[in-house]
Amino acid sequence: MSANSIFVAGVDEAGRGPLAGPLAVAAVILDPERPIAGLNDSKKLSEARREALFPLIIERALAFCIVLIEPDEIDRLNIFQATMAGMSRAVAGLKPDAHEALIDGNKLPKDLPCRGRAIVGGDALEPAISAASILAKVSRDRLMVALDAVHPGYGFAVHKGYPTPVHLAALQQLGPCVQHRRSFAPVRRLLDQATLF
Repeated sequence: MSANSIFVAGVDEAGRGPLAGPLAVAAVILDPERPIAGLNDSKKLSEARREALFPLIIERALAFCIVLIEPDEIDRLNIFQATMAGMSRAVAGLKPDAHEALIDGNKLPKDLPCRGRAIVGGDALEPAISAASILAKVSRDRLMVALDAVHPGYGFAVHKGYPTPVHLAALQQLGPCVQHRRSFAPVRRLLDQATLF
């Protein structure tokens, strides 16, 4: 790396849609001299492939930062603002600092610490965004497996907090736990019903 290298970070998130668990956001600056084969949008890769790529990204990246936004903050900000906040924090957490952040999607956080570019479908187009999507997804999935042991009965290890029929049935039966996002409609409806009776 020369002294005047431009550091470009890829930024992506995992866990916008689930009813439970944190949102994970990752920022990654890849090393052009240590390429990683097989990077792609994390949703297009098998779990085994993501798990295999995760340590390679950690080992070869020039910098990475993974940020978790907990359910209470998601409820306070709303999921869009929580995503934007997480992206700014992840980029701010990089050392060396990024000169530019490539953000997956069509919106840029207002308080990015460097210039930014939003790229729709970027997780399949830009290797750094693909790497970020893998770090975010694997970190979040591992955490949901751990949370399954703390909050048994919901099936977090299987569905990772997404609103599957199994999760919705467990939610109906057990009620929400502290990991559930109160502002999300299926959880909010249950809480509203509880206050009626």
